[in-house]
Amino acid sequence: MLSWDHRPRLAASRERAWVEINHSHLAHNVQAIQSILAPDTQMMAVVKADAYGHGALTIAQTALQAGATWLGVATIPEGIELREAGIQAPILLLGAANTVEQVQAIAQWRLQPTLCTEKQALVFAEAMDAATDPLPVHLNVDTGMSRLGVPWHQALPLAQQIQRSPQLHLASVYSHFATADDPDLQTLYRQRDRFQQVIQTLGAHGIVPPMLHLANSAGTLVESSLHYNLVRVGLAIYGLYPAPHFRDSVDLKPVLQVKARVTQVKTLPPHTGVSYGHRFVTQRETRLAVVGIGYADGVPRLLSNRMNVLLRGQFVPQIGAITMDQIMLDVTDLAEVHEGDVVTLLGQDQDASISADDWADTLGTISWEILCGFKHRLPRLSLSAPPATATANPLTLS
Repeated sequence: MLSWDHRPRLAASRERAWVEINHSHLAHNVQAIQSILAPDTQMMAVVKADAYGHGALTIAQTALQAGATWLGVATIPEGIELREAGIQAPILLLGAANTVEQVQAIAQWRLQPTLCTEKQALVFAEAMDAATDPLPVHLNVDTGMSRLGVPWHQALPLAQQIQRSPQLHLASVYSHFATADDPDLQTLYRQRDRFQQVIQTLGAHGIVPPMLHLANSAGTLVESSLHYNLVRVGLAIYGLYPAPHFRDSVDLKPVLQVKARVTQVKTLPPHTGVSYGHRFVTQRETRLAVVGIGYADGVPRLLSNRMNVLLRGQFVPQIGAITMDQIMLDVTDLAEVHEGDVVTLLGQDQDASISADDWADTLGTISWEILCGFKHRLPRLSLSAPPATATANPLTLS
């Protein structure tokens, strides 16, 4: 079955709603982040969850062309999608795999898995028993995230088990920050110190991993001592800051915009209810614009009566309950609005802009969740062309 992005599409001028991806902004962000790294520190572009809703394949291609050398995914199918497209760069599988079938798929598609337990390592070694080359694996150490990973004070036995196995090759040791976006760095430094203790303990037993990595986007922006050999950058390459206090640390440009078209304009008399439940009632004669996008596309229903959009560079209030496929706007104060006019839900229109952070602040959530919410029935349209093919990247699998 063809995936959504290969289905026939209307011309852009006739789509009801779409997501615009600015690949020039993505390349700018990758290079801006690289400028604050040490020369021997590599960058992993984290493209899990369909590149945070941006489209994994084209984002991966552009990020690699801009200078990233690794890709990070959460699931095996995400990695396979990139390999099937011809991408040869090393791909780290950040999620856990536990079955022989998963190990076989990982080996077949040349993915590099994360190991967290001795049981996992045993399954991987047994599944790779007939392989001629050892499988590169990455040891995830839990230094305080309390998610995946071997507890930091128990890392040595697992590292030794991997080291003894001829079927496995320890490619890196890594951990993940829990609070790197917090201005209070006490917990971050505690995790860093635990990570350092793990490295020292391994070294004392003759285990020197080829690579060490600890920093996510926020950790990358905190300070260079956290960069080690590799940084894993997700949100920042998409042009958003992990927290407001990072805004002066590097110049980032939002990569994604969400737009839709007005599908009908009508005039309502005063005291008229709008949309399901009549959660908005007009207080005056109101010109209403219906726009072809809704919660099935990724516009959270909880934003009903709480959000603005941009139309001709002006903020326009959304009114009534957001429905599955449509939202309603109060355009009474605009001079003219017509069917087919383009509305910007996220992005910039003239001098005004709305960001995923604005939605997240209103909802009490995070921008990551907003970006990942835009569904695949919205086509991704490139404002600037991504690389023509993934194989154009000279990087090879390490």
